[in-house]
Amino acid sequence: MSNAALGERPASGTIHAAPSPGQKILIIDDEAGIRDSLETLLTLEGFSVEMAADGNLGLDLLTRYSYDLLLLDLALPGESGIDLLPRIKALAPELPVIMITAYGTVGNVVDAIRAGASNFVQKPWDNEKLLADIRAAIGKSSAEREVAQLKRTLKQRYSFQNIVGKSDAMLKLFDLVAQVAPSRSTVLIQGESGTGKELIAKAIHSHSPRRDKPFVPMNTGAVPSDLLESTLFGHERGAFTSAVAAKKGLFEVADGGTLFLDEIGTMTMDMQAKILRVLQDRRFMHVGGTQEIQVDVRIVAATNVNLSQAVKEGRFREDLFYRLAVIQIELPPLRSRKEDVPLLASHFLKVYADENGFPPPDLAPESLRLMMDYDWPGNVRELENAMERGVVLANGPQLTPDLLPAQLRGNSYSTALLDQRSDASLFDVMEDIERRIITDRLERCNWNQTEASAYFRIPLSTLNQKIKRLNIEVRKRGRD
Repeated sequence: MSNAALGERPASGTIHAAPSPGQKILIIDDEAGIRDSLETLLTLEGFSVEMAADGNLGLDLLTRYSYDLLLLDLALPGESGIDLLPRIKALAPELPVIMITAYGTVGNVVDAIRAGASNFVQKPWDNEKLLADIRAAIGKSSAEREVAQLKRTLKQRYSFQNIVGKSDAMLKLFDLVAQVAPSRSTVLIQGESGTGKELIAKAIHSHSPRRDKPFVPMNTGAVPSDLLESTLFGHERGAFTSAVAAKKGLFEVADGGTLFLDEIGTMTMDMQAKILRVLQDRRFMHVGGTQEIQVDVRIVAATNVNLSQAVKEGRFREDLFYRLAVIQIELPPLRSRKEDVPLLASHFLKVYADENGFPPPDLAPESLRLMMDYDWPGNVRELENAMERGVVLANGPQLTPDLLPAQLRGNSYSTALLDQRSDASLFDVMEDIERRIITDRLERCNWNQTEASAYFRIPLSTLNQKIKRLNIEVRKRGRD
């Protein structure tokens, strides 16, 4: 048996630890004492360790084996750690790299992060902090690989984009969408606000024979009822005062493709009757017109209200309900599929970090615990907003609990300002409470001020005045 097999140092300068079922870490450092210290620390923690005394030996190992993390010395003989990083990333682009150096200048840190390092540790290091940084980097990398693998799997099966989930409920949903998409049948998507109804509608369209034709989304609740008919069916010149020219409606725009009617439950009974006729006959007339127009449009409708109950209460036509609900898809709320929260969080952190040109922060364990304990009344949209907020506000490598919206951290509003400012008056505290409550509700309403004012039972103008007085920064609305 060779010396290497016994765990002794081979003459090549590469040291192989005994095989381990644990996570594998590669150390590239030219100082034997540093390598030995790290090996002892990491082996005691259950990691499998391999080491190299210079960059070339390390690159050789990376071409032959896979690792969960790389500890890389900055000051290597010949090529520095930062110079080596691009070659490392070319071999293992998803491998998290923690730089170690005795010279932790701001310039070094910036250069290392730009070159692809996950973190930067200065000698002499604190063992507990180093282990925490290693676990966080491996955890983040593992979550990102899981998201990437899930997307690859879904792409192979259905090519769904921007839909993340591995829970049984979501996998069943993906199967149902894949089955439904090729048909011509009308689909009714039901689910709470923020569950992603439009994403599912787009997935149905993109996997149907109509994929090369238009997908036309329409929020029927956002258009005044007196304009909805013209928007959907078009109008002739002179049909009403502002009709200075003839205009096609969305049914014509979507001809051959899919028309997505969101918030279908908000339509008036008169408008419901007109939609029913189009579903039955595939024909309609422009407002002010006399000639029938025939179209081939697939209708996918969505609602966050219980249409069956609306039918019983006489607020929705029963015949239209059954026309729409040929195939019903129920989107599960996020609180019923909590196992998807870490995947979704990792996905959105990367999306908004890329969008803003930042490195994505790690999700601190305590932040994830708070997120798993939270019921997410705003569903995926609320989680997305929380992660965007975290990316923008993060000043370090971790998304810590203080960067999460207040509703995730509990409602102890009254102590927050007092903890920060000893000179805070009762007025300051009350103003801080009001600011937090309004901001929380706006986030839950996807920054829809009309919906928030209705919740608070105050006029929209009053809410706008409070937003200005409290210096609340209003954000753009996200997708449903």
